[in-house]
Amino acid sequence: MIAALVLILLALLGAPLFAVIGASALNGFNQQGDPLSIVAISVFGLTDLPLLMAIPMFTFAGYLLSESGAPRRLVHLSEALLGWMPGGLAMISLVACALFTAFTGASGVTIIALGALLYPALKHAGYPDNFNLGLVTSSGSLGLLFAPSLPLILYGVVAEVSIDQLFRAGLLPGILMLAMLGGWSLWRNRSIRVPFDQFSAAEVGRALWAARWELPLPIVVLGGIYSGFFAVSEAAAVTAFYVIFIDVIVLREVPLRSLPRIMREAMVLVGGILIILGVSLASTNYMIFAGVPDKLLALTQTHVDSQTTFLVSLLLFLLALGAILDIFSALVLVVPLILPVAASFGVDPVHLGIVFLSAMQLGYLTPPVGLNLFIASFRFERSITSVYLATLPFLLILLVAVIIITFWPSLSLFLVQG
Repeated sequence: MIAALVLILLALLGAPLFAVIGASALNGFNQQGDPLSIVAISVFGLTDLPLLMAIPMFTFAGYLLSESGAPRRLVHLSEALLGWMPGGLAMISLVACALFTAFTGASGVTIIALGALLYPALKHAGYPDNFNLGLVTSSGSLGLLFAPSLPLILYGVVAEVSIDQLFRAGLLPGILMLAMLGGWSLWRNRSIRVPFDQFSAAEVGRALWAARWELPLPIVVLGGIYSGFFAVSEAAAVTAFYVIFIDVIVLREVPLRSLPRIMREAMVLVGGILIILGVSLASTNYMIFAGVPDKLLALTQTHVDSQTTFLVSLLLFLLALGAILDIFSALVLVVPLILPVAASFGVDPVHLGIVFLSAMQLGYLTPPVGLNLFIASFRFERSITSVYLATLPFLLILLVAVIIITFWPSLSLFLVQG
């Protein structure tokens, strides 16, 4: 008990999460009299998971894209196609940020890379400043349900669920979130539009030509995964090779000498995820040996009598969890515990994954420690309080979307079972 309190205190004081998790696993096995080598064996067990190869390659490709002219070309193309619509630039921002986050796997990168383009563009077009701040901040996390999102892959690894099924399952819920935010953005800014007679087919053609190298990427990668032509790890390798070839050799927007720096920045994120995942596997093994999932299941069944009640409790728990813990840590710590409980109430593990990620996605926007709130505050030089207020309408709309996703499982499972 004392050891647990000390570890909690260390975590609150800012000790690295992997150290706290690893120490708790070591302490647990030591108290049971088991050999401590179990922890090392659990970490080494990561090498038996071939899907982990996809994580560094997709992450590196996303970071490389953010260093190139791809964000600028993506915004230019979207503006040429949709700029004539009422609130068209708001829709452009939502779609562009969602697609970019899907490939980078990090919403903060999206705010930094695309925010520099979208925030001043929205302001110049006459959109209210608070709306612009809330839109760009909220859009950063929208792509987490779209392939090849890193949290989707990580959930599949932890929960031992098909990554292909998760990619399909996230599509419709992700579109729902985009549609709800898009609908509100269009209504809120319906008076702001470029006259249709300024729509230029020639400008669309130029934008398409400028983005000719980026446009095939989602089609080839996602089409290859969904058709079964590529495995996820193979798609990641193709993506990384293609992005290097285009940005470094063909377009020459990223100097060859910059590759080590970009790779180092990307691998810092990957390394943090993998080391947390490794020690969390050891912690999970300890909890299984100690019968924690069985005790949690028995406790839940005593106080929860239906699937609906369970989903309500789960949603409240995840919303609170998302406000204090980042999505990667929550995945590896919480998913192994709630999987057997959810299964006992007949919740499909694929649907559970989409509910988990969509709820945790709100954690990026939830005070007091939502990561995107602080990134936007720093990036746009606004007080954290003003960012809170600006994102509140978007947060409430996304909350409604998460509730729909939670209690409408067919939305997640339609493309999986169809």
